[in-house]
Amino acid sequence: MSQFFIILIVVSAAFYLFQKVKAFRASSPGLKRWTQTKANISLGTALASVGLLLLFTNRGLVDIIIGSIFTLLGAANILLGMRAYKLYKPYAAKEVEQERNQREPS
Repeated sequence: MSQFFIILIVVSAAFYLFQKVKAFRASSPGLKRWTQTKANISLGTALASVGLLLLFTNRGLVDIIIGSIFTLLGAANILLGMRAYKLYKPYAAKEVEQERNQREPS
């Protein structure tokens, strides 16, 4: 079970870095915010995975407390990120469509 959480932590951390670089390189503000929300969701997944890993490999009271805090922070980050993702997705789609129309020769 702990191997699953470790793999999930590594994959979500890699996805977080990928999305942060992509957000940094984005030219339009809507697309930048949309990719930042995807990065926040993956960061929340990493935090929640660390918290669950601490809860499942229980070694003491401190692990339970810190694991609970990380799990709650990760869950909040995921939920708020999903709300922001739904909010910014239409703006990003409109900006991508505008960029596509500008690139096409008339």
